[in-house]
Amino acid sequence: MSTPSLPRRKPGASGRTLAIQEPAPGAPSRALRVRAADGWEKFMRLSDFEGGDRVPPRP
Repeated sequence: MSTPSLPRRKPGASGRTLAIQEPAPGAPSRALRVRAADGWEKFMRLSDFEGGDRVPPRP
């Protein structure tokens, strides 16, 4: 008695699609979070360049 071979699977998409979830009301969108992260990185680079450990003088 021989057992039938299993069908070959093709690599690739499983048929499922990834749904991008909408943010909750009042929560920032993904685009806004990405933009904020980029701005924060720029701010940190500039503060390191300018000697960020110094306290600015008071007027």
